[in-house]
Amino acid sequence: MANDRYSSPFAARYASREMQYIYSPDFKFKTWRKLWIALAEAENELGLNVTKEQIEELKAHAEDINYEVAQEYEKKFRHDVMSHVHAYGEQCPNAKGIIHLGATSCYVGDNTDVITMREALYLIKKKLVNAIASIAKFADEYKAMPCLGFTHFQPAQPTTVGKRATLWLMDLVLDYGEVNHAIDTLMLLGSKGTTGTQASFLELFDGDHEKCKELDRKIAEKMGFKACFPVSGQTYARKLDTIVVNALALIAQSACKFSNDLRLLQNLKEIEEPFEKNQIGSSAMAYKRNPMRSERIASLSRYVMIDALNPAWTASAQWFERTLDDSANKRVSVAEAFLATDGILDLLINVTSGLVVYPKVIEARLMSELPFMATENIMMDAVKKGGDRQELHERIRQHSMAAGAVVKVEGGQNDLVDRIAADPAFMTTKEEILSILKPENFVGRAPEQTADFLNEVVKPILDENRDLLGIDVEINV
Repeated sequence: MANDRYSSPFAARYASREMQYIYSPDFKFKTWRKLWIALAEAENELGLNVTKEQIEELKAHAEDINYEVAQEYEKKFRHDVMSHVHAYGEQCPNAKGIIHLGATSCYVGDNTDVITMREALYLIKKKLVNAIASIAKFADEYKAMPCLGFTHFQPAQPTTVGKRATLWLMDLVLDYGEVNHAIDTLMLLGSKGTTGTQASFLELFDGDHEKCKELDRKIAEKMGFKACFPVSGQTYARKLDTIVVNALALIAQSACKFSNDLRLLQNLKEIEEPFEKNQIGSSAMAYKRNPMRSERIASLSRYVMIDALNPAWTASAQWFERTLDDSANKRVSVAEAFLATDGILDLLINVTSGLVVYPKVIEARLMSELPFMATENIMMDAVKKGGDRQELHERIRQHSMAAGAVVKVEGGQNDLVDRIAADPAFMTTKEEILSILKPENFVGRAPEQTADFLNEVVKPILDENRDLLGIDVEINV
């Protein structure tokens, strides 16, 4: 890496080698050659003067790209596609005259963009499934552990640690559906010509419209796609980029929500992200264990969510059959959306695979609030013994206010149980009250909901994608 020029943080810090390769020049230019081979094969099969010998020559040099030659041609032509056409032609002298026959630059450019997005989506899906598996394992392990629930980040009814994790999972399950939809939505541009009319191919095929249609069908099949766009201008509909990047932005939203929750839990000392043996949390405060990976998830997620506006603007700003104000924007925005989301998912898998839970802290916080939540049960028991419901309600209100003041004003322990036990109106003892204060009695169906969700919703996804499970992720910093 050169230290005297800009280097993308995605390459140096965040994105995996796999995703970086998918968006590398090597992947792009090798895909160009595959597309030129597919075009030549289709033209041969449809009767044009393209020979099998020429096709075999193209295949022989599909992988060994002469980059230096292409760079020299680009200096001369100022055109990336034509520079590679000529460089490929030098390696394939017999096939030189039929490379790119009838096609425009968008034949290789746009079709390669779609193929690249598909490969990138496959990698995103793989990592998303592994993130779902990691959180599902955590949710199952802690499905019955009671913890304090929060609404408005204020103490509310208890839930369980595992049930809370299913909220993170539900978001990712929705994202999984959208990623699959994005994959299913992908279509190649095909070979449509300068304004999408296939005029050049209609001429090559002597006015045979069916052969023009068959050309697109053959190209799609050879490149592993179900179809090409039925209609287009010179480019495929840029709305496709919006659909794809929106799916990535949804993953970013889910990951960011998780990271926010975990950062709050780490502050409460209930659950922490993994912390390496020699990791330094703060350069000044040696005792600190900052949630650095969760913060990085939030940071990258924010980037992807905002980046999703780029394809939307680009799709809305295209004029008629083609303008070039999409090119610079989309080659940055789409690529970086994938690189960032790839980094987010690596972090998500890493963090959720090593979450550290502190049961005693979780229990202590829950027990400090549980007496307030148990007051209705205590009141009902007293009514059964003959007490007046309205009078008891008022006494509980007064005791609760007084106990709250002890906690908030004096910094003391919640003494509500002692106050109620000492009040003869409730006709109960401290021991009887404490027998009510079992956390598992206040979590409702949280354990059962968690088990049902994991079995009925998550397990089918993991079973369907079992061949994608078990990856190792590497965090660079």
